[in-house]
Amino acid sequence: MSPRAGTAESSAKSRIVLLTLASGQFLMALDSSVMNVSIATVAEDVGTSVTGIQGAITAYTLVMAMFMIPGGKVGALIGRRRAFVIGCCIYGAGSLTTSLAPNLTVLLLGWALLEGIGASLILPAIVALVAGNFSVERRPAAYGLVVAAGAIAIAVGPLIGGVATTYFSWRWVFAGEVVVVLAILALARRIADAPPGERRRIDFFGAVLSALGLGVLVYGVLRSDEWGWFRPKPDAPAWIGVSLTTWLVLAGLALLWLFLRWEAAVVARSRDPLVDPGLLENKQLTGGLTMFFFQYLVQMGVFFVVPLYLSVALGLSALATGARLLPLSVSLLAAAILIPHFLPDVSPRRAVRLGILALLAGAVVLMVALDLDAGPEIVTIPLLLIGLGMGALASQLGSVTVSAVPEAQSAEVGGVQNSVTNLGASIGTALAGSIMIAALTSSFLTNIEANPAVPDSVTSQATVQLESGAPFLSDAQLKTALDEAGTSPEVSQAALDANAEARLDGLRAALAILALAALIALFFTQRIPTTQPRSPEP
Repeated sequence: MSPRAGTAESSAKSRIVLLTLASGQFLMALDSSVMNVSIATVAEDVGTSVTGIQGAITAYTLVMAMFMIPGGKVGALIGRRRAFVIGCCIYGAGSLTTSLAPNLTVLLLGWALLEGIGASLILPAIVALVAGNFSVERRPAAYGLVVAAGAIAIAVGPLIGGVATTYFSWRWVFAGEVVVVLAILALARRIADAPPGERRRIDFFGAVLSALGLGVLVYGVLRSDEWGWFRPKPDAPAWIGVSLTTWLVLAGLALLWLFLRWEAAVVARSRDPLVDPGLLENKQLTGGLTMFFFQYLVQMGVFFVVPLYLSVALGLSALATGARLLPLSVSLLAAAILIPHFLPDVSPRRAVRLGILALLAGAVVLMVALDLDAGPEIVTIPLLLIGLGMGALASQLGSVTVSAVPEAQSAEVGGVQNSVTNLGASIGTALAGSIMIAALTSSFLTNIEANPAVPDSVTSQATVQLESGAPFLSDAQLKTALDEAGTSPEVSQAALDANAEARLDGLRAALAILALAALIALFFTQRIPTTQPRSPEP
């Protein structure tokens, strides 16, 4: 066979491997974004409430968070490809169970438990398999495409969910996932696998500590919107006057500290740790992990805020909302592909800084553009900027973290990396939601109090009823509630005007906190290397 033919065959195999791994990343990110636009329909179909489905979404996130670090270690012990394949089988079984679920219990079993466990095996394995199947020079482009696939899934999820729910059934989304899993399994044999590490016992006590620590921490963050961050909301659980959210976050951090101390003791006894604490002394690795945290914090905050503006404030359908998010997918994919292709020697630190600046600029431009008379077109330029920023980060960060350690530790890095991104995503969504509701409530009450058409008795009643936070309602939803309450036309109009202005104030506040997070991230970019990693000389 000629050298040219061999190169073509190798290139074709690389594309198939990359497609397989990117498809796995796409599936892992798709579920929640699809379900977010179908919550009411799914709740009615399985005979539960909206709260029940939101609980299932929370449980899926929790299971992933709890088992991500042990999942990375499993891949190191049994082989990354084997862990990837087993994870896909478990995930596919979960998708099939979810598609057939007659009630909430079966839905929780399929979606939250099985899919969550499958994802905790798949995601760390993907990080290690990219490292094992692509040369150091090609990793930035490979990681960029894989991470881009996950972000694109979040962006197009509402569109897919809207189409499925409107014209077919939400169940077809999960049935389709089974088909994709089967295709991934058929192609997975082309993935080169690193041999598993020396067969040792898994550090089960460390696994329990890490699972409890991450689970308690993420659960506290996820419940912050309902319980309050520090000051407890009415009827919310509290201890000595402080919200349970604060105590759960502190307990989670304490458990993670104990986990790291235990792992250090395991290393001191010359045993195999779940995660080597020495990894956290690696400046390049911790720099990359910090950037991953901030990227996902801002990214998921944006994916929370923008769909709310389009679907609730402007009243767009799920299909129209998904279509308006497509510019982000286009610019994200373009940046993730083109930066490594045309600028293979670009300084990772410079690319990351420019990416963060693009995220910051997108959030600020959107915050400034929000207006009562604005239409859906105002999100296009900000989303293009945010997509460029996410693509620039995606093109560098995966390679930065994995190249910081020997390839044998890539699965461990994958587990830690996905735990960090999971935590960043949870905090981003919770923080944006909390700030938005707080600002919306304050603005609504201020506008009501300043309106002479609203009697003092109504103002006092609104203040009491909205003590736990005003809901983010569309004009139609609020008008229906006011009509059912028999409110006078003057008071109804005042409430509608106040709500319209308060919605924008809430959205602006959420975008401001995301912009601040991006600004803070700039101070941590010093740990990102200035040169691309290169293969060692033979």
